[in-house]
Amino acid sequence: MPGIGEITALLFITEIGDIYRFKELDDLCSYLGLVPRVYGSGDKEQVLGLTHRAHHQLREKLIEASWVAVRLDPAMTMAFGQYCKGISKNKAIIKIARKMLNRIRFVMRNQCSYVPAVVQ
Repeated sequence: MPGIGEITALLFITEIGDIYRFKELDDLCSYLGLVPRVYGSGDKEQVLGLTHRAHHQLREKLIEASWVAVRLDPAMTMAFGQYCKGISKNKAIIKIARKMLNRIRFVMRNQCSYVPAVVQ
């Protein structure tokens, strides 16, 4: 997978362990801290950025890998361009990291190799 080297892959395998303990993608995203921190009181709700409750090492590696994937994977490049039209690059790369995490989850659950998407 573009952006994921041997050390990063080994880190994911050892730190995540059994991928089946995360039933949904949102559970895995929450474990890595790729979810917003929300403060709510009554009818008011504020979104304050990424949560502090995270596996910081995995989140940092995934975000760094996402920057590489944006350069090397045509599908990620296209998605990043679409996201950047409405939000800043830093927020867009978090969306790319979630997309990349979904792909990592698929590869780990199905025990298959990564096949890059073909952009037409």
